Parts: sequence; C-alpha cells; structure tokens
Amino acid sequence: MLIEVAGVPVPGGRAAEAARMVCEEYADKALYHHSVRSYFFGAAWAEARGLDFDRELLFVSALLHDLALVPPFDSHTLPFEEAGGHLARVFTAGLGWPTRRRNRAAEVIVLHMRKDVAPEVDVESRLLQVGTSADVSGAGLESFDPSFRDALVAAYPRLDFARSFVRLFQDQAARKPGCAAAELVAGTWAERTASNPLG
Repeated sequence: MLIEVAGVPVPGGRAAEAARMVCEEYADKALYHHSVRSYFFGAAWAEARGLDFDRELLFVSALLHDLALVPPFDSHTLPFEEAGGHLARVFTAGLGWPTRRRNRAAEVIVLHMRKDVAPEVDVESRLLQVGTSADVSGAGLESFDPSFRDALVAAYPRLDFARSFVRLFQDQAARKPGCAAAELVAGTWAERTASNPLG
C-alpha cells in the first residue's frame, strides 16, 4: 500500500494496517480501491481547508464503511451503513479502542449516508461524506486539483467500480426499500455515478 498520494499521507500503526488488511481481504479490488480513494479525497479536502481531523479514525472508518455490502457482513434487516457501524464497533473492540472511540467509528460510517454534516459539527463524518460523494457520483470533484485526482486514480484504479457499485446499491434497495440506498436508487444517483468524470 502506498503511504501517500500527491503528498496526502496515510496514517501508520496497527489500527490502520488492520483496517486495510480486512478491507482488502473481504472487498473485491474495485470496492477496496474505492474505500482507499474515499479516505484520500476526504483527507485532501480537509488539508486544503486547514481542518484538524483524526487521520486514523477517518482512515479506519473509510476502509470499513462499505464492508456490510459484501455477503459475509450483509444484514438482511439493517441498512448497510448501520450494519457497517456495528462491524466497526466489533473491529475496533479487537484493537482495544475505548467505547467512545468505537462509537465514533460507527457514527462516521452511519452518517456518511445521511444529510451533509457541517465540518465544525463532526469533521470526520463530513470528510467521509465528501470522500465517498466525490468518488461515487463525482459530487464536489471540482474542489480537487486535477493532478491530485489523476494521481489518486493512477494509484488506485477505478476498474469496473461504477457499474459494480450501482448493482450493490440496487440490491440493497430491492431488499431494504426504506433504506438510504433505496432513496438514492430511486433518483438520478445511478446515472450520475455512471457518468462520474473519474470513470
């Protein structure tokens, strides 16, 4: 794994490496790359604005945020982001994180699928929202330098991400019609995702 992209660093330490390893093991390559890109987009957005944020918390949350879309962790009753929050609590308990920090990881994952959070209210949740929105549907891409975007996609290629991710959300929507993914699928999200300038 790269330790930085275009000057944006990845946190070191046991938690970050464990999150990377688990994501790489359970997600396919396209979803794994998306998770890493989501971190880099969020971190770059924060750095450009001089925002102070918990890099380890953001990285761990970004690497775990979509794992409840994959069969071993998929819930047939909970929206994937809520199931992902529970997964984060279990994962971080194994790291010895205190309850408050475990709850924060879960909160960041849940809130990335909710209405925008102001960075002054919850900076890590906002950063994951920014990162995932840019990478999935291209929302806010104009905020990033094209050279950064090119370097990120070169380091972590898109592969067939847009098409495969839309299918994952359509599956969630069909089985859990009241979830946030279903609301997105009912609108123009799939078309915006397919036309993301990142490819």
